[in-house]
Amino acid sequence: MVYTAEHPPVPDSDELRARIPGWGADLDPADRPAVPRMRFDPSASGAHWDLPEQQPERVPRERSIEHARLTPVFGTSAPLRGVSGLVRRFAYRYSEGRAAHWLLLLGADRVDAVESHLASLFTLRPDNPITETGVKSEFTHHGWKARVGTTRVDNAHTWIDPLLIAGPWVAVGALAVKGIRRVAARWT
Repeated sequence: MVYTAEHPPVPDSDELRARIPGWGADLDPADRPAVPRMRFDPSASGAHWDLPEQQPERVPRERSIEHARLTPVFGTSAPLRGVSGLVRRFAYRYSEGRAAHWLLLLGADRVDAVESHLASLFTLRPDNPITETGVKSEFTHHGWKARVGTTRVDNAHTWIDPLLIAGPWVAVGALAVKGIRRVAARWT
């Protein structure tokens, strides 16, 4: 049974050593600094249950197809909403072992960022692309000097960063100007 206090069955050492090359190199407890933490002592946890009570699922949650059910207690760092939520929910139709699952989740993060930027335009305090994207720090904290003549890994994509960071803002600005001109032309 999953999520219980019982330790799962451990295969025989000889079977593991035959199947996995190098298995057992850390069998001596003196070689493992985490041994006291690894000792199974159910009384030390203070748990009064074998399997925790299942948290109610008020809204259908996304879950991996590898698992029969959710863990007894769960939460979320990114509640599903908008198009990004649809993409995230669709990602869980694929196994966690497939690239499609992870690529869809990465794509959903990007869609969520765009949705958040667009939503901020309709608030009293919209995003500030100059300070929040780090453009200002490029000039105030030696951004160019930190890149030129160094072996930083991010130098390879430095040329595209302005397009990815400022591009959407420029596009929204251009569309806004075009829309304002169109409305102004109709009024005159």
